[in-house]
Amino acid sequence: MVRVTPTDRRTALRTGAGLLAAGALTAGCATHGAVAHPASPTTSPDPSARAPEAAPGPRRYPGRPAQLTHGPRTRPRIALTFHGQGDPAIAHSLLTEAEKRGAHLTVLAVGTWLDEHPDIARRVLDGGHDLGNHTQRHLAIDTMPEAQARTEITACADRLRHLTGSIGTWFRPSRAPQASPLVARLARDAGYPHVLSYDVDSLDYTRPGAAAITRKVLAEVRGGSVVSMHFGYPDTVAALPAVLEGLAHRGLAAVTTTELFS
Repeated sequence: MVRVTPTDRRTALRTGAGLLAAGALTAGCATHGAVAHPASPTTSPDPSARAPEAAPGPRRYPGRPAQLTHGPRTRPRIALTFHGQGDPAIAHSLLTEAEKRGAHLTVLAVGTWLDEHPDIARRVLDGGHDLGNHTQRHLAIDTMPEAQARTEITACADRLRHLTGSIGTWFRPSRAPQASPLVARLARDAGYPHVLSYDVDSLDYTRPGAAAITRKVLAEVRGGSVVSMHFGYPDTVAALPAVLEGLAHRGLAAVTTTELFS
């Protein structure tokens, strides 16, 4: 048996009192008028909080020209491509309407638009759509000097890479249906093997009304077509349901441009 002397008892009491006082002082500093709570147990990371994977990048299609205006004519598929600019609410409406009907779009985004509305890039990708490069400022790129044209392409590519981890799947020149030889070369240098053009122009930017947009698209579209349309115009939102219904009636599926050429 261990004997405890009176000196031991006094030492233990003094030590215990000191520990209690120190604990009270520490608690007072931590809470400062609030009730102290026990520390929360460590939890495992939430899988949903992980950073999204990088978006798909450009593909090379051997045997196809540097500038693509349409896909294979033998398959019942077409691509609806949208110049990404304007009121983001209209863009959200178009994307939602397409998704309701099982359609997938291709969005060629303007870099300044992405700067103003950075969330739209992930919204496009999360909906299963293609996202590409439509230059930084949407100016007449075919008329620019080489250095300026290069910057228009690479600046938008940098925005896309920053937001999605990829430069996007496609490049389309601004204010021109096709790229000049110089712009096509600069696009290749920036990482885009092909320039995406189109064979059907909806002319929706002229604001002709939803019925006129629908008539023009359905009159000209056929298997493999790439249709040029725009975000930013309410007439285009109003026309989309009728366009998709007309395509479905003819057995044509609206797919991403990547799917169209794959």
